[in-house]
Amino acid sequence: MLQQTTIPHATRYWVDFTARWPRVEDLAAAPDEAVMAAWAGLGYYARARNLLKCARVVADLGGFPETREGLQALPGIGPYTSGAIAAIAFDRPAAAVDGNVERVMARLLAAKGDWAEEKVRIRDEVEALVPDERPGEFAEAMMDLGATLCTPKSPNCLICPLSGLCAARAEGAPERYPIKPKRSAKPKRTGRALILVMDGKVRLERRPDTGLLGGMFALPSTEWDELGGDIAALCRAEGGEADSLAQIGEVRHVFTHFELRLEVWQADAKTRQPGDWRVPEDVHGLPSVFAKAFRLAYPSRPISER
Repeated sequence: MLQQTTIPHATRYWVDFTARWPRVEDLAAAPDEAVMAAWAGLGYYARARNLLKCARVVADLGGFPETREGLQALPGIGPYTSGAIAAIAFDRPAAAVDGNVERVMARLLAAKGDWAEEKVRIRDEVEALVPDERPGEFAEAMMDLGATLCTPKSPNCLICPLSGLCAARAEGAPERYPIKPKRSAKPKRTGRALILVMDGKVRLERRPDTGLLGGMFALPSTEWDELGGDIAALCRAEGGEADSLAQIGEVRHVFTHFELRLEVWQADAKTRQPGDWRVPEDVHGLPSVFAKAFRLAYPSRPISER
């Protein structure tokens, strides 16, 4: 949950998840749709799908692997996560290199080379430093050092226990590091979402299991591209009354790889197409972008995005 997400935002999801599914076997037995609905609003939905896949593999194995190599073979577990679990949970001498640790090491080394190459060097350096005794505490100390003292913009060098070893501090500009390539601007896409109403109920549809927002309930929408798709064609395909079609606003949402401008349209349905029809009071568990769109039509319904 904390991959690309802050602790304050993830905490309530963690509390709910562990209350509903306190053991990995409980999560493994949960329906996909229940897990995806509980994740709604947290973003990066591939994490939820991998979490569920991982739980099922672990349940089949009868427990967690205890080595970094075994952990990294699980769905959704990469080098950092496998190292952190191996060190902290199983006391294995494994390196856990997250963004905080990379920043600490980049400053200690005054790493000026190509960032992709420097990341490899940093990982090798950390692996060489991991002690055989209390490796979990070493991992947590390095991460906490980056999170609390060696911060991105205002490192507190005066009380840093490693300040005497820090090459970046010796240069007088630790905040310069790490030196990363400039990010290119995110591409912009446009889409159109349809709030289709019949007998006081709104139609939802489940998105495909793979791809962006996979497996989530959402409003019908066009493709998200440079032009945004034909809302009139979507309305007709969904059984809507074209004469009632009207735009009620737009929302903007930032995804990992692009920015989306989503026009929101509303129409009356003349035929009830297959799907999930709900009264507004029962609409919940939408991904954030569709929750924003839904609120344009029903501002008095502060629907949960979870």
